[in-house]
Amino acid sequence: MSVVGDLQRFFAEAIFPNRLPIAIGLAVLIGVVVVLAVRGRWDRALRRHPGRTAAVGLPLLAVALALGWFVGSPLVIRSELVEADPMAGAGPEAVLLTGEFQGADEFHFGRGTVSVLEQEDGGHMLRFEDFSVLNGPDLHVYLSSSADGYTADAMDLGKLKATDGSFHYELPGGTDPDGVASVVIWCVPFGVQFAHAPLAPPA
Repeated sequence: MSVVGDLQRFFAEAIFPNRLPIAIGLAVLIGVVVVLAVRGRWDRALRRHPGRTAAVGLPLLAVALALGWFVGSPLVIRSELVEADPMAGAGPEAVLLTGEFQGADEFHFGRGTVSVLEQEDGGHMLRFEDFSVLNGPDLHVYLSSSADGYTADAMDLGKLKATDGSFHYELPGGTDPDGVASVVIWCVPFGVQFAHAPLAPPA
């Protein structure tokens, strides 16, 4: 899976920011190939050898469709959840830490607010508000001791409930908010950070 993660990072850092010139270049290349094919009567050769054409063309088509789905599906498959805030009536003193999400890069976007709140019984809750993030396979929510995002000792709170909305997580008993520096959205199978929110006491 690390290879797939490396490919995804390469796409996010090198391909996606240059998507317009790359798309134009591919369109020009396809146009040139089509013109050469028409002039060279390649279609006749393909029709004369349908077996070879299918043996080469079908795998290429399958790879292209799979790659297109891998890249494009997170942009169209979304989920939304709006949970009532159980601490809506609490005073501002209940908010211990708060922060704004930021995407890992231009492709892996993330936005919204997240807060660590202290409950009346002394427990703690993590509340997401107006949250949105790029979808991905098996995204989890982590509490990290680093303001920069994921670390090997980050605490896994479980699967991300939705790509969009407002919802909350109960923090495990004994969680010390003083040791939490950021909230991270992490793709578990690919080992890729999608977004994180550095936390600080409210102003």
